[in-house]
Amino acid sequence: MKKKFIILIFLLFLPACVGSSSGGVFGTGVSIALDPRTLGTQIDDSIMQKNLIARLALTNKKYLVQISAKVLDGRIFLGGKVDKPEEKLVITKMAWETKGARSVKNNIMVKRKFSFKNTAIDILITSQLRTALILNKNVKAANFNIDTINKKTYIFGIAHSEDEKKEIIQESKQIVDLKELVTSILLVSDLSRQRE
Repeated sequence: MKKKFIILIFLLFLPACVGSSSGGVFGTGVSIALDPRTLGTQIDDSIMQKNLIARLALTNKKYLVQISAKVLDGRIFLGGKVDKPEEKLVITKMAWETKGARSVKNNIMVKRKFSFKNTAIDILITSQLRTALILNKNVKAANFNIDTINKKTYIFGIAHSEDEKKEIIQESKQIVDLKELVTSILLVSDLSRQRE
């Protein structure tokens, strides 16, 4: 009973906490007004996301800061850093056990020593790509989340067309220090709940 009460309190106050620091591993959140998902799908995804974040926090408080979870159309995207490979497996299992999960994309990294220089380069790569997407009139930048870890950039979001998806990949190729690009870009037409 006490555990359920704590989860309820946590879920009620989580949005207030996240609002000012939604940068996380996946960048800023997708704007509701620009989001091509139906309102019902957005609510379902939000509930799944908060449920998973609450369960992670109850497992270990450090996950609240170290792990980022995003849900799009029932697909769960995980990012962040953990100390041991076993932690990555436990978190993946928890994500799959989330009610309504259709798939889990795990980009959690096992911690290694990071230098200030590498962190600065990662921030620069993310900033350059974010700026390029904002300036590109063929891309709705608010629908995409970007993060870079060790010059490996992750882009998550929903594209309105195949052309928009290609534009994002093309913009990414223009970033000088970017070594590898991992995209999980869904098309509006791929959103299964949209068709139901």
